[in-house]
Amino acid sequence: MSLGHATTARINRRIVLAARPRGLPTPAHFRLEEGPVPEPGEGQVLLRTLHLSLDPYMRQLMDEVAPVYAASVPLGAPMPGGTVNRVVASRHPQFSAGDLVLGNAGWQDYALSDGQDLQPLGQMAQPSLALGGLGMPAFTAHVGLLDIGQPQAGDTVVVAAATGAVGSVVGQIARLKGARVVGIAGGADKCRHAVQVLGFDACLDRHDPKLAEQLAAACPEGIDVYFENVGGAVFDAVLPLLNIGARVRCAGTSPTTTRRRRRRAPTGCRC
Repeated sequence: MSLGHATTARINRRIVLAARPRGLPTPAHFRLEEGPVPEPGEGQVLLRTLHLSLDPYMRQLMDEVAPVYAASVPLGAPMPGGTVNRVVASRHPQFSAGDLVLGNAGWQDYALSDGQDLQPLGQMAQPSLALGGLGMPAFTAHVGLLDIGQPQAGDTVVVAAATGAVGSVVGQIARLKGARVVGIAGGADKCRHAVQVLGFDACLDRHDPKLAEQLAAACPEGIDVYFENVGGAVFDAVLPLLNIGARVRCAGTSPTTTRRRRRRAPTGCRC
């Protein structure tokens, strides 16, 4: 998403976590705060947020016990998130005012950085791509599918959350590798998008009560590669169809769910 400019250069708007949600978050779980724009100290840069990536992992960070790869967001602290930023002021030798960078400023107009988490972007015509097709979601898709999934021509590849930032790239890469790609997405519109725009061979609606039967019909020779993004009933529908030696890339399932379901996976399944 793109962020508009603050009403004045002296105001820094930030959205903080006000309460820990149970289930889906609502606006009541957040609070908009305004304060002064911070001043960079020696070795720091002041960043202005231009684009912010909203990602599923953020919901887990709202819990008091967060996943192992990131810390839980303290109450009253701004929500974290990947950002594209413009350097407004710099007291860092490697950055100058006006530089475009990839950072982690989170849900706020301005932030300070010591530069260690910044990646220069140069002059990008569409800098928001650094958060999507040229950023973390696409890298997740590329590494997860090619390094772990290792699709071969003629394989059947199933992708959960097929129209999401990661799944949409997974399906397109798999098609380029000559695999047959079956997506699973939420709703008819998303399924049409997967087939008509992204080039999937087929896409099934995860809300359909006959998903398991439909998936079996769409994968008559079983599943060779499964890119897991969601867990739950979708994972349950996929597991019986995995071929011996199938590769499963678990990208969007909690560690607890993954361990519990892995014990039921066929011999040769890598998860």
